[in-house]
Amino acid sequence: MGTVISLALPTATVGAADGGQVLEGAAAAVERVFAGLDAMFSLYRPDSEASRMARGEITLRDASAAFRARFEDATGWRLLTEGFFTPERPDGVLDLSGIIKGYAIDQAATALESVGVEDWCLNAGGDVLVSGSPAPGTGSPWLAGIVDPQDRGALLSGFPLGDAGRFAALATSGSAERGDHIWKAGVGRTEFRRSEFRQVSVAARDIVTADVLATAVVAGGRRMLDWATDSWDVEVLAVLGNGELIATSGFRA
Repeated sequence: MGTVISLALPTATVGAADGGQVLEGAAAAVERVFAGLDAMFSLYRPDSEASRMARGEITLRDASAAFRARFEDATGWRLLTEGFFTPERPDGVLDLSGIIKGYAIDQAATALESVGVEDWCLNAGGDVLVSGSPAPGTGSPWLAGIVDPQDRGALLSGFPLGDAGRFAALATSGSAERGDHIWKAGVGRTEFRRSEFRQVSVAARDIVTADVLATAVVAGGRRMLDWATDSWDVEVLAVLGNGELIATSGFRA
């Protein structure tokens, strides 16, 4: 998926007698999920189902049930975000990458549960989902850092996730890591133009909601920011082009 995926387990888990086996099994479970979805949806892989569709070799009707299900998810989010999140590129190519990473993280969480791992932190390119605590039994949350887009060596904020916390997921979209790569909706068309937000971070109960809304707010600007905070149980930290911050109460706290 063109990014780094990391898995953190509590020190107590890794340091136990079977800690090495637990870590190895957990990492393998996560890798299987991401590798399988990358093989189907990556437009960087010429043999993927997504690439075959982009070349016109197959249609959506010919696609697998799994592919069509993710397309249905993406089109549902397009309706919910008034078109600011869309599964198509301006050239008409179907590109589900905006929803697949969040979905992959969510599926990896299920895989971790299936191998009996309860406390973990999974980070895929800055999108974070957690379970339990870094110190099981203490009630301590995981603390997710948000990088300053103007200084990649500094943090803007640390946000608590998991255990007794309200949210388990945090996603960040913007231009700091990959440059301007999000298509913005124009009048009657979709075009590539610079967003008023340099970076947007969204904390939510699930990673797909966090990931989709972070992308949609970058694409839709303040209008989508207001819609997101009015319509979903989320907290948002947005960085304007001049470095000014807009934060909901959870981030201000």
